[in-house]
Amino acid sequence: MDNKNSILLVDPEFDPNTAANCDLLVKITPDNFSYAIIDKSSDQLKAIYDEQECNNISQTLAVRLKTDVYLNLTFKETKIAVHTGNTIDIPNDLFDPQQLGQYTKFFTEEQSANLHTRPFNTFGFTSIFTLQQFTEEILAASLSNYKLYAQNAPILALARPNKQSTLLLDFTAAAFHAAYITDEKLIFQHYYQTENAAEFNYYLLLIISQLRLNTAHTEVQLSGIIHEGNEYYLSIEKYFKIIRFNLPPTKEADQKILDDMPAHYYSSLLALDLCE
Repeated sequence: MDNKNSILLVDPEFDPNTAANCDLLVKITPDNFSYAIIDKSSDQLKAIYDEQECNNISQTLAVRLKTDVYLNLTFKETKIAVHTGNTIDIPNDLFDPQQLGQYTKFFTEEQSANLHTRPFNTFGFTSIFTLQQFTEEILAASLSNYKLYAQNAPILALARPNKQSTLLLDFTAAAFHAAYITDEKLIFQHYYQTENAAEFNYYLLLIISQLRLNTAHTEVQLSGIIHEGNEYYLSIEKYFKIIRFNLPPTKEADQKILDDMPAHYYSSLLALDLCE
């Protein structure tokens, strides 16, 4: 790929003719586009593509879907997580699949009229969301046999409900997605765009204050574009005592193409493989 902010890692033994045995995982945020190809017959990660700091994610998506030779293959199954401003999580005991229209009154952005739903039975709620019309159309025109998820799906797939209070932070180069879980329940989640470490520090303090976090006992789990010792990590380290990196879910998969990369960089992308 020719974009200076992109990286493509491919197993030299990957045969595109075997794509029918592979799953495609795609993650789309306002500033990042990435995908992974996993051979399900051999449980091998065959390719990773990641493009950071996209100035126009719709244009990036359109170009990649039309020109990327790997995205033009026919896969066994495709899972796509997309950031959207129109999403709401309804507790399962209040969720009425026959009355989906009633939930759209909580949506604030002009988007496609198509309503998508995904259950998160582990946490006891169903996610309802819509996509931008352009995104909806280009995905439908370019890909087949795919399942759509809201952006929170991968990070929640990494989380495991337990009594431990946990703050999950998933980073791109210019943003992060936060989710807070305690007492086996999802309490809070939000997407933040950040220009620098100072702005990130502000949002982190805001999260701590609003959620009244006990920073000495709350575990922070990190994934995405962050590493120990950088400015963002140092901000986290100022307030929290328990910090660990979320490693990618393997499901026994061979991920040797990531041997030279920080293991947590693509944890949330690969966690899409866990989503049902």
